[in-house]
Order: sequence, then C-alpha cells, then structure tokens
Amino acid sequence: MDISEEFLTELGKRITEIRDINKQTLHDIEFLTGIDSSDVNKYEQGKINLTIKTLLKLSIALNIEPKELINFKFDFKKYNNSKS
Repeated sequence: MDISEEFLTELGKRITEIRDINKQTLHDIEFLTGIDSSDVNKYEQGKINLTIKTLLKLSIALNIEPKELINFKFDFKKYNNSKS
C-alpha cells in the first residue's frame, strides 16, 4: 500500500467513526451533502480521493471542524526514503 492509499483508508475510517458517533446513516450524509451515498461509502472505504470541497461538505454534515477529519495517527516516517 502506498502513502496515499493508506492515508485515504485512515481518513475513511475517521469519517465512518464520526458518522457512527453521530448516529448518522450514509443516506443522512447524502441528504446533507448532495453526495451520493455510494460515493460516501467509497470515501469511507478509502477507494476514492477526496477534494477539499468534499472534505468541507462532509465536515459540515458531520457537524465538526474540517481538521477533525484528519485527526488520526499516521506514520508518514515509514514512507521517508532518505537516510538520517
């Protein structure tokens, strides 16, 4: 898995986590954002890339600050090819 795939997977997990905490369904998010629920599901699975605009729509629907969506542990150092 490359860095972008892993990041998208973790971001998707975070979206799902917050949606579950809020007791929202995929259809709730679709209604609030205008994003098809099947696409929301793909975002949650890390299968498609998010735009900033989509990230903002999701954060509004989830009633959180956008920064909360990327508030997860991510080991970017394992992708650093340079030797220290």
